[in-house]
Amino acid sequence: MTERALEEAAAHAVQFLRGLPDRPVGPKAGAEELRARLGGPLPDGPTDAAEVVAQLAKLADDGLVASAGPRYFGFVVGGGLPAALAADWLAATWDQNAGLFVLSPAAATVEDVAAGWLVDLLGLPAATTTGFVTGGTMANFTGLAAARHHVLAAAGWDVERDGLTGAPPVEIVVGAERHVTVDVALRYLGFGSGRLRVVPADGQGRMRADLLAETLAACQGPTIVCAQAGNVNTGAVDPLGPICDAAAERGAWVHVDGAIGLWAAASPTHRHLLDGVERADSLAADAHKWLNVPYDSGLAFVTRPDAHQAAFAKAAAYFIPGQAGERDADAFTPEASRRARGLPVWAALRSLGRAGVAELVERCCRHAQRFAGALGQADGVEVLNEVVLNQTLVRFPDPGGDHDGRTREVVRRVQDDGTLWLGGTTWHGMAAMRISVSGWRTTDQDVDRSVEAILRAARSVR
Repeated sequence: MTERALEEAAAHAVQFLRGLPDRPVGPKAGAEELRARLGGPLPDGPTDAAEVVAQLAKLADDGLVASAGPRYFGFVVGGGLPAALAADWLAATWDQNAGLFVLSPAAATVEDVAAGWLVDLLGLPAATTTGFVTGGTMANFTGLAAARHHVLAAAGWDVERDGLTGAPPVEIVVGAERHVTVDVALRYLGFGSGRLRVVPADGQGRMRADLLAETLAACQGPTIVCAQAGNVNTGAVDPLGPICDAAAERGAWVHVDGAIGLWAAASPTHRHLLDGVERADSLAADAHKWLNVPYDSGLAFVTRPDAHQAAFAKAAAYFIPGQAGERDADAFTPEASRRARGLPVWAALRSLGRAGVAELVERCCRHAQRFAGALGQADGVEVLNEVVLNQTLVRFPDPGGDHDGRTREVVRRVQDDGTLWLGGTTWHGMAAMRISVSGWRTTDQDVDRSVEAILRAARSVR
């Protein structure tokens, strides 16, 4: 029964992947149609496993988004590299609990090796510890939990024992164009968004480091600074070196949300954008973005291992702690039990190697530049950002003055066309088209074909 179900799943998966180059990128079916097809009363009795898989593949197909394909440029989503995708299948098949070493020595060791490779690849201090979490939100949460422990311990407060009630107030300094998941993570940790100190950003969304010292001077007590590597709209990177300088003078912890941009540290061409990143105290990244690992692959890096482990230490009478040289991953993540997330990350790194990761990053950046160059030369199109990484931000001015309306309509028509999929955004009060290039499958030809579709949509909106 199990083998037949897996064979059925494999056959549908291969068929789906083979069809990605020509498949319309957006979904065809909406919620009502899908619910009618997939819902209804729960069957009274069992159904053969292979038949269930076949039904799922058939009934869900036109509600799928081809985000694993070569022309998906919405959000920042990478497709699954072949080795990473196959390793993810093995992770599900092996069904290993990666919380404690004793639960799966193989999963624990693979994760430990992958963590070491990542730290080296990104140029972080050798002692950096790594937590494999669900995504960018929990990666930020994990790094900021270590920050909370450290700054309060330095003030003489044990937050793990005594909580936040009565604790010295913690000052949180953020950039004006931080990602929303930083605020969410801070909220989970008990820091209200109304108490944040916000440093203005420059025209590309980078924190104004020249204004940070002034903000820090007004802070009282324990302080955490949240910087950003890879603005969600422009791809811009905060000036991390000057930020770390200013924070060091104040004794503040620096956390870097690098879900998108931290991967640029693996590229000799783009590494300079992250100068100083190795001096941060904690960092967040997402392997489903530029590393092209299937979802459920957030990464939290902490350069102060004691704070990292203190924030997440767990103990129970039935736990069997790892011995010397055995890594218990639950000491670095919020979860005590979880799937073996390290397996697809290990496979992606092993398949690409150092040069392959750098080439993937640089290729996506070249594609973003290609989008900007081709669209920027066309009549009635304006490129809004300095294209430094994989983000291109575009606007479609309207001769009648309704620039926002025309831009949104072009985005809608591009999505309906199906040649590619991208999203809209609002940036500095303006509606814009946001093009994010992260997938390993994308070629120059895919970019050119996408440009043609975008310009075709723009010409149709008068």
